[in-house]
Amino acid sequence: MSSSDHHMDDVRRHNEDEALLRRFAATRDTAVRDEIATRFMPLARSLALRYRSGGEAVEDLVQVANLGLIKAIDRYEPDRSSGFVAYASPTILGELRHHFRDRSWSVRLPRSLQERSLKIAEVEVEARAELQRPPSVGEVAARAGLEEHEVVEAMQADRARRTTSLDRPRIQDEEESMPIVEMLGTTEPGFERAESEMASERAELRPKERQALHYRFHAGMTQREIGEEIGVSQMQVSRLLRSALGKLLVAVRGDEELDPAVIVAEPVTEPRANRHAA
Repeated sequence: MSSSDHHMDDVRRHNEDEALLRRFAATRDTAVRDEIATRFMPLARSLALRYRSGGEAVEDLVQVANLGLIKAIDRYEPDRSSGFVAYASPTILGELRHHFRDRSWSVRLPRSLQERSLKIAEVEVEARAELQRPPSVGEVAARAGLEEHEVVEAMQADRARRTTSLDRPRIQDEEESMPIVEMLGTTEPGFERAESEMASERAELRPKERQALHYRFHAGMTQREIGEEIGVSQMQVSRLLRSALGKLLVAVRGDEELDPAVIVAEPVTEPRANRHAA
């Protein structure tokens, strides 16, 4: 089939889709809605696959995406939209984000950090497809409009939340994916309240470790502010967070050992060059 034939098929398909969408908008006929949904299920599936590294079964993600698709069909207004795909894609992605944010976070994170983590996952998939290799932290940060330390914190928080080894690839079905500790450098995972009662009791945290976690992940204070609050240096705050998070992850994961050097706090005052030279 020639390229012109493909183009004609695409135009014909688009016209048929628009006709069905207009008919449904006018009649609310559920049979028409079902036909539209069937035609656009490949779109929903392709968007669901962006989140396949999140630890859930692909078919479960597809079901969530299909729910978003149905919502998009119900809400679509042909005369006020620039096209169904442009309208439906954000709706489907929003449903997937909502699913992960409200149902899949076994360790609760701040909503802003959850949303940042999901945004980074999308950007990473798109960048990987474009670059044909895993993107660097800097590349992800630039595409997402974030600072590098924000990308690092979100990625490590997501890894900690799923309580999997930090030495495993971030995308487990891709052997070439670098372990997070090699790719990301250093920062602390971003628990909202990493000091959950059960985990912190098992971890036997010291009072200052509890304070540091509370101020960092519940109050949202910087390391410098925490140091001023509890009367220690920023370097000591970094060590407290590293120690506490290491204990918490071991408590959550059972007997699996964790190298505490993997999790270190953000060095916000040291120049970048000095940090790398250390």
